[in-house]
Amino acid sequence: MSSRSYARNAIVLGLLSAVGPFAIDMYLPALPSIATDLKASTAATQMTLMAFFMAFGVCQLIYGPLSDVIGRKPPLYAGLALFIVGSIGCALAPTVEWLIAARVVQGIGAAAGMVIPRAIIRDLHTGNEATRLMSLVMLVFSVSPILAPVTGSALIVPFGWRAVFVAVMIAAVLAFALIFVFLPETRLHHQRLEANVRSVLRGFSHLLADPRFLGLTFIGGFGMASFFAFLASSSFIYIGHYGLTPTQYSFGFSINAFGFIGASQFAATLGRKFGLSRVVMTAAAIYTFFALLLLGVTLAGVDSLAVLVALLFMSFAFLGLVIPTTMVLTLEEHGPIAGIASSLAGTLQMVAGGVVIALASLFFDGHPLPMVTIIAVCACCALTLSFVTLRRDALAPQPAE
Repeated sequence: MSSRSYARNAIVLGLLSAVGPFAIDMYLPALPSIATDLKASTAATQMTLMAFFMAFGVCQLIYGPLSDVIGRKPPLYAGLALFIVGSIGCALAPTVEWLIAARVVQGIGAAAGMVIPRAIIRDLHTGNEATRLMSLVMLVFSVSPILAPVTGSALIVPFGWRAVFVAVMIAAVLAFALIFVFLPETRLHHQRLEANVRSVLRGFSHLLADPRFLGLTFIGGFGMASFFAFLASSSFIYIGHYGLTPTQYSFGFSINAFGFIGASQFAATLGRKFGLSRVVMTAAAIYTFFALLLLGVTLAGVDSLAVLVALLFMSFAFLGLVIPTTMVLTLEEHGPIAGIASSLAGTLQMVAGGVVIALASLFFDGHPLPMVTIIAVCACCALTLSFVTLRRDALAPQPAE
């Protein structure tokens, strides 16, 4: 594949993958305003986030198998169309219940943009080349946490929180056009599964019986869940507890993405030199160290925004090595059912994230401690699974290049 095609695929797949997260990150600064405007409780407002995550996760089970049967592009078109409808519903929401329902529709549509690009990467590459493309996609994808909150604040201040959903609707229309013009179909007719329930169920059964697949899925899943806890609580902590404005919060939130982006771009290089399994285990260990350090200083009574931001930056930087690498390893051995594998992994990870958001909402008291505790617990779970799943691979000698 030429460098030009490589870059084009990374940009298109990255933008497509970012549509759903953009719908999350862009409205985070508006959560307090939504609660006030719709006369909703903090828990009900956070439910708009959890509802999106749950729909986003569960519906990947539909798009992945469908893309294995009929090709990658038709389900992408259908998902983006649903996302556009849901965005219109969010922009018009008169009550928090309406907003929650519209966010469910958004999540159903956004699921296509998360699961299918990963399957496309597996169609095109394996190993370090897949890690390289996955990291480039995550480079584009990770611009979302940097630009989305700032853009959201820029829209919220003059136009109100509803403008956020108009903006993400426009982004979805743009993604639709990019797919049509630039993205080739990577699931050719002779590669597609039979269009019957039995072949799909056989694929799911095979994956659920594979301990390596499940271990890798939940290493990434617990890592993502720790970030979801941050998503659900950060605006209330930064704005409510530390007194930041929505714009200041946006910049504070964006700092965490810089470490994630920078680290993820080294994943393929480090994987080539040390092996992907060693990269995951080492990165998970350092990510857990900083998460536990943050928990320790918080329990000791340190209540400093600077300390919180700095230690979250370090934790999520090493998480940037874990996420793309585990996803490549998860799909590595399942090319013929890459869509099903991507959908099942994504669903399990997003459901785990939804549960974590529910826990964060249940125990949230306006102080950083509940969020920090959940992040540390998720990090420990990811580290434990990485040793159980990858220890044998990591200790094996690496083949000479």
